[in-house]
Amino acid sequence: MSDSASLFSAPNSFTKPLYEQLQRHPKRIVFSDGEDPRILRVAEQMVALNLGIPIILGNRARILAMAEDLGVKMDLVRVIQPDLDSDFQLFCDRLERIERYRGIEGINAAEIISKPDYFAAMMVQYGQADACLSGNQSTPAGVFRPLLHLIAPDPKVPRVFSVTVLVSETLPHFGKDGVFFLSDCGLVAEPTVEELASIAVETGKLAHHYLGRRTRVALLSHSTYGTSATAPALKVRAATALAREKVSALDFEIDGEIQADVALDAAAAEVKLPGEDRKDPADVLVFPSLDAAHISLKLLQHIGGAQNYGQLICGLMRPAAQVPRTASEETILGTAAALGVEAIKFHDLYPKG
Repeated sequence: MSDSASLFSAPNSFTKPLYEQLQRHPKRIVFSDGEDPRILRVAEQMVALNLGIPIILGNRARILAMAEDLGVKMDLVRVIQPDLDSDFQLFCDRLERIERYRGIEGINAAEIISKPDYFAAMMVQYGQADACLSGNQSTPAGVFRPLLHLIAPDPKVPRVFSVTVLVSETLPHFGKDGVFFLSDCGLVAEPTVEELASIAVETGKLAHHYLGRRTRVALLSHSTYGTSATAPALKVRAATALAREKVSALDFEIDGEIQADVALDAAAAEVKLPGEDRKDPADVLVFPSLDAAHISLKLLQHIGGAQNYGQLICGLMRPAAQVPRTASEETILGTAAALGVEAIKFHDLYPKG
């Protein structure tokens, strides 16, 4: 193996159980932005850890030449050039049928499917891969457009959104296990009451799935339990009530509207909520707007030093993720592992696809 292993952190409280599950149930993860040294190093590390089969999309000759220059081993790594693949025409035909069903004629299916992001979405939708990861060389719009266009939506989720996972073993009040799930950090600018409730419920389910225990979801606000009657606080309060109607308290607890310090610090909660039972710090932070979520994410990552994984795209019937263009190899590997474990859950729920 090349010396790129030094670019990856030791397994932490989030990634360690993911790796253990995937070593028992390895998955196929397709990387659409494949002509990237980071992706080649991640693919090599995936194979070394026995996490699954990496599938890299792009110009095959350039990818193999890059791997040779980097000294990266490509054993058990699939490299696919979309326009030369045996499934290319099949995916073109399927896209034409999809567009005809939508009332659109005369598309250039070959031009669209030759784009790796679209080819990757097709692979996942039709079972040629278990999950797809992109964004390391693409803009967010270029990532989300093919996913939303080609992967079936989850009918139980009113709007697709994203979740970012943060891990820190040094920052205080950083969840019960040093892991936070933040949503929505990438898609829904101003969620409605229904959308905010759905984001809270679905992120709570995700955290419960990954952490394997009862988790606490906090819908954040500048207000705690009615200390302010502004319209944003009332919206979060209404979303909390709606979310509680949708879930079983056995899997996770939903709390809101609530200030961040009350959600995270038991000492602050005791001062502001005297007489309330002492609670563990929240595992899931649901923000009232995209601005609040994204700014908080970047501050925790770049000033606090938290390790980020994701964004995990929620509300689709297949696992997918968009990583930032600044993503490190550690971020990409951990995100791929999270997608693989999400794919394990999918196959448990839908054994026939």
